[in-house]
Amino acid sequence: MATWFITGASRGLGAEIARAALKGGDNVVVAVRNPGRLPGDLQTCDQVLAVALDVTDSGAIPAAVQAATDRFGGIDVLVNNAGRGLLGALEEIGDDEARSLFDLNVFGLINMTRAVLPGMRRQGSGKIVNIGSRSGFEGEPGVSMYSASKFAVAGISEALAAEMSPFGIQSMVVEPGVLRTDFLDASSLSLARERIADYDGTPAHVTLDWAQDANHTQLGDPVKSAALIYEVTGQTVLPRHLYLGPDTIDRLQVKLEQIHHDLNAWRDKSAATAHDDAA
Repeated sequence: MATWFITGASRGLGAEIARAALKGGDNVVVAVRNPGRLPGDLQTCDQVLAVALDVTDSGAIPAAVQAATDRFGGIDVLVNNAGRGLLGALEEIGDDEARSLFDLNVFGLINMTRAVLPGMRRQGSGKIVNIGSRSGFEGEPGVSMYSASKFAVAGISEALAAEMSPFGIQSMVVEPGVLRTDFLDASSLSLARERIADYDGTPAHVTLDWAQDANHTQLGDPVKSAALIYEVTGQTVLPRHLYLGPDTIDRLQVKLEQIHHDLNAWRDKSAATAHDDAA
């Protein structure tokens, strides 16, 4: 029986991962800003501990981790799921909007991971599952800041996998496509306060308009996605990346083709920038 600590678990993918873990017989700590809003099946019972936690409040994180350890003896899997979106052309996004996004999507994840790692090192095992995004390997118009935050998540996750390997701890970034959750609701997605008319009809605002029309019609199934995350996390060896959803696979192929195109065009001259005595 493993113990999972899941942030942002009151709804959407986080709640479905919690349900998958409970179905598998594991213990689950659901970390949410308001435990009173948890669905009935995720209310506190023998296998569930609900803790009130806003991951942007770094001072509150150690107490939440300690509560989980006191209840279940330790944390085997940390799922950094809490996050939100921000849409708009780069020029439209204010500094405070960008910093607020990074406080949640990046620094909240960093601080949660810092708080959990000492216990995992002591027990000589653990798994960190970071919920990234398809936008974390491909920058797309209208989501530059969100993409930047998820690129950061991917980079952190890859580095952690190497740093923590000597301690028996693994790290994986999950990169889903669009899921049919509440992610496009105003509670999870912000639009840049400023809208510059020059961008109307350009790719940045096409994405903006799509997001306003696509809510609850997205391709991905969060229940099936959570089941796969649970299955993969239960394996002895985690992949560094879990590419999740057909749209993610399609865009990954486009990304790989672009990498090869860019590399092949300049490979020889790029290699020739070394010092002559490097050989």
